[in-house]
Amino acid sequence: MTAPVFVVEQLPGGPEFVLDGPEGRHAVSVKRLNPGEDVVLTDGRGRWAEGVVRAAEGKDRLVVGVMAVREEPAPTPYITVVQALPKGDRGELAVETMTETGVDAVVPWQAARCITQWKGDRGLKSLGKWRSTAREAGKQSRRVRFPEVADVMTTRQVAALLAGADFAGVLHEDRDTGSEPLATAELPTQGTIVLVVGPEGGVSPQELAAFAEAGAPPYRLGPSVLRTSTAGTAAAALLMGRTGRWS
Repeated sequence: MTAPVFVVEQLPGGPEFVLDGPEGRHAVSVKRLNPGEDVVLTDGRGRWAEGVVRAAEGKDRLVVGVMAVREEPAPTPYITVVQALPKGDRGELAVETMTETGVDAVVPWQAARCITQWKGDRGLKSLGKWRSTAREAGKQSRRVRFPEVADVMTTRQVAALLAGADFAGVLHEDRDTGSEPLATAELPTQGTIVLVVGPEGGVSPQELAAFAEAGAPPYRLGPSVLRTSTAGTAAAALLMGRTGRWS
């Protein structure tokens, strides 16, 4: 197996580093790491360090010998998924699986047909859950550059984001809209890709029109209709293979 990943605020500058707090407790009391085992320390923004456990002290202190500090460049093409707000905890499920797949950024979208509404403290709490999920899923999937989870956007803000992308599209299952297969779309090998995933009730005609005007036509994945919490992950996997990110 690859070495477990732990998040630190700042990468160590010396030959030794003490991992403590919640991450140290997880390493010592949950993972039960022992001297000689490999670990990875990362800031979640692309900088990471190879390390080896030198000692486990108490319940939450791991002494790590730092071997080398490296930086992983931002991937290209950079893939962003605009995710309409699902019901219940399906938003965290979508973020978790998209993180595992390799998505680089997630944008929560308050679509017209969303049942869930992010307002006030409840909205901030929900956004915090999405960001925490991205962090934990990034660690679990051994990433050193975690997805950025943006503030919730309106349709107008999403349209502006789409207009600046090198490739933009809206996942839409209705063939009557003239949607083409995403599997055969011409994709860039560099730059940015932005895909929109609508809510369970679908993307409204007004939203489709606004996104099309911004340069994002509708695309379909396959013959079956996916839930909003799984469509982004399926599309991301397709893009990873087609752009060479998984080669």
